[in-house]
Amino acid sequence: MAAAALNFLVCHQQSETSSVGIRSSFKPFPVINCKMPKISRLSQGGTGTFCIQLSAEGESRRSSTRPKIQMTLLDESLDRGKVIIKPSEILAYDLVQGPLVRWSYIADKTLPCPPTAVLLHGILGSRKNWGTFARRLAQEFPNWQFLLVDLRCHGDSASITKRGPHTVASAALDVLNLLGHLRVIPRVIIGHSFGGKVALSMVEQAAKPLARPVRVWVLDATPGKVRAGRDGDDHPAELITFLSALPNQVTSKREVITGLVREGFSNDVAQWVVTNLRKTNPSYSSSSAYSWTFDLDGIAQMYQSYEETNLWEVVEDVPRGVHINFLKAERSLHRWALGDLQRIHVAEEQAAEEGGTAGVEMHVLEDAGHWVHADNPDGLFRILSFSFQGF
Repeated sequence: MAAAALNFLVCHQQSETSSVGIRSSFKPFPVINCKMPKISRLSQGGTGTFCIQLSAEGESRRSSTRPKIQMTLLDESLDRGKVIIKPSEILAYDLVQGPLVRWSYIADKTLPCPPTAVLLHGILGSRKNWGTFARRLAQEFPNWQFLLVDLRCHGDSASITKRGPHTVASAALDVLNLLGHLRVIPRVIIGHSFGGKVALSMVEQAAKPLARPVRVWVLDATPGKVRAGRDGDDHPAELITFLSALPNQVTSKREVITGLVREGFSNDVAQWVVTNLRKTNPSYSSSSAYSWTFDLDGIAQMYQSYEETNLWEVVEDVPRGVHINFLKAERSLHRWALGDLQRIHVAEEQAAEEGGTAGVEMHVLEDAGHWVHADNPDGLFRILSFSFQGF
């Protein structure tokens, strides 16, 4: 099916619409937050336009008399009955902008898009995993912006209805659709663990030749078969199975942590997992009921796909303009087979011999386990920094 041509205009005529909250905070740089809600009905005009009313989060009741800002989605293929992306299908994201960035894909289309990096979390994670690190990058590289995404079945994207199968490839296509929606062409894509394979799949699926060179970082993941860790390591498949046996609502984060540690999972992983719990009724501070923010059935499919997906072809025949960087944690949870390291090394040498704009490179992050951005953020920052220089 051909992609729909989408343009964004300003709709001045009032109509009944669904509300989308977008907030902007300055600490000390803007963070644009988009959690696309379930949109039950969009107003449709006679010319094939859809209007979505935008309102600021926390907007005062007294401001209700002010003119409403509306975003209009013009689907130029509507007459042919081909609607590719609906606003309610767009992934939730944060856009962390450096202090010098003045760009907005809605407000001002005359400004060129600033250099952009996409940061992708691992299985059972969320975009918030990258929040602190992204803000540090934005402070150091003030003319860059950093797109943090909740992948399908995770975080605020878990409430978005996504067709199966839930795979590495479908997760990558979601991110590509989001980039098209925002009209952003990234210069850097960083993916941790499962997110690393998503980044490679994005390269595989993107239209060739690429509009501009891109650096891809695959953090503590290999392109092929995923091998289980050693005894005593945390195994994601077993973790997903354990969480699936828990009720949809729990009364205490501490009980979940205790149960995970009792089952042999590390305290660090247990503490990390409960960050995916959210109060079921946040209006009442005394409420002690929590629910999970992810879709475990979908995540189980995604992890199986992660184990089985083979993307070696992307690495051993790198598209022009793509530079793939692998980063191995010194104390990795996952077993990096000698054969994997050798194949990456051969691909690295082959790309160097061929010259041109494609490349493969291997890095090792010392004093870090699988959670590289938490275990050694300073070392990771130093390794990644050269990707953002020269812009």
